[in-house]
Amino acid sequence: MERRIFFCMLFFCSSMVLTAAPPKAMKYKQLAKTIDQLKDVVKDKDVELLHTPENPEDGCLFTAMTCFQDGILKLQPKNSQVNVTFTKTVKILRRPILPDSGEHCESSCQSYERKKPQEFLNSFSKLMQKVIN
Repeated sequence: MERRIFFCMLFFCSSMVLTAAPPKAMKYKQLAKTIDQLKDVVKDKDVELLHTPENPEDGCLFTAMTCFQDGILKLQPKNSQVNVTFTKTVKILRRPILPDSGEHCESSCQSYERKKPQEFLNSFSKLMQKVIN
């Protein structure tokens, strides 16, 4: 009886380990959720347009991510009631996300088209989905 319980526990624990997502994937998924939260608290009218990388090549992911992180600083909160949420979210997204691949990328942030904050965040979210997958 004790052996059965032991093997059942061993089976259960091993199946949990196999189904758990890797830590980096979990981190990236959480960052994607954070970007989605930011969409709700960002001012989208009468604001500066932001350089928005779209569909960067694999070698340019770090550069594109840096462009998004720099653009985050130019976003503004929708109103004073969401300022605390906005500030916390921006602080999270300013932390290093991807390691520098060391690859040289031909495009710079200024080479990308300027778009409204909501479109900027949608593209940022798409990039995070690309990193996750």
